[in-house]
Amino acid sequence: MGRTYRTVLLVVLLLAASPAWPQGAVFDHGELDIQTARAKVHFKVELATRTDQQVQGLMFRRTLAPDAGMLFLYDTDHAIEMWMKNTLIPLDMIFIRADGTIINIAERTVPQSLATIGSAGPARAVLEVNGGTAQRLGIKPGDRVLYPGLG
Repeated sequence: MGRTYRTVLLVVLLLAASPAWPQGAVFDHGELDIQTARAKVHFKVELATRTDQQVQGLMFRRTLAPDAGMLFLYDTDHAIEMWMKNTLIPLDMIFIRADGTIINIAERTVPQSLATIGSAGPARAVLEVNGGTAQRLGIKPGDRVLYPGLG
């Protein structure tokens, strides 16, 4: 990870840690499918494509529908690191390559944890869904996310 990227990431994380951080980002919506070994599963997603959306993410949410999630899309492939500060519900974080292949999944992340959760290699996107969803639906590394711009 380059020095400039680390500096920007640190500033964003420090701003997000502030209790005064505005929670007013507006998200576009979309839909995606994941092709697993068992079936194709469908999600309705909010799209986090801008920095303000990516910083806010699912913070302060108390619920998330079973078929919903948030898709964080980035312009370039890079090692992605996230945390659960101010996130109140456990999540599965699904890290995705530019070609749509799932690299790794962090299952049932701990709400409000400061532990860093990262991709196992360069990634283009992260899909956050309710904790336990990956296991319930049989989503595994190597499965494909079907979404415009991935694949």
